[in-house]
Amino acid sequence: TPRDDRRGVRLCLVHPSATRTILVSMFGKRRNDQSEEFVRRVRAAGWIEATVLDLSELSITAIPAVLARFAQLQHLDLYHNQITAIPDSLAQLAQLQSLRLSSNQITAIPDSVARLAQLRNLYLYDNQITAVPDSLAQLAQLQYLDLSANKLTTIPNPLSQLAQLRHLNLSNNQITDIPDCLAQLALVR
Repeated sequence: TPRDDRRGVRLCLVHPSATRTILVSMFGKRRNDQSEEFVRRVRAAGWIEATVLDLSELSITAIPAVLARFAQLQHLDLYHNQITAIPDSLAQLAQLQSLRLSSNQITAIPDSVARLAQLRNLYLYDNQITAVPDSLAQLAQLQYLDLSANKLTTIPNPLSQLAQLRHLNLSNNQITDIPDCLAQLALVR
């Protein structure tokens, strides 16, 4: 049942199994293409103003463009699915602060991710990513970046421009040379 907290943020208090049942029926292996029906159900349940959406472990193969309609979304979790690409439509989530796409089959980070101006945490570990685009340096608010367990061989110099970055994990990749410019970062770990 939706309710407003003291700050006016709309919260949805639903038992996790009920949420998962609706999401599985709309995003699971057999129903990956019914985004309009999903939006109808989301609106009826009062979830369209949700700030947190967890679609982890649902065997999703593609990120539905319909997620761009969640204008208030701040945290999106798509961990451990079968997603192969990040659609440009995700860049419409102007309020997004945390994006978790770990343990998928993503091979590339599109430049459109750099348009997520409020993004603070980006989890892309355990994918098939082979390169980091220079455009990622435009994420001025980024504090946490996890690209471990991918197929990276180089680190782009522009990552050193991420002044707010406090945690950078590049372990379990195939990187052979670390650019000197990364020494400029005030990393905690």
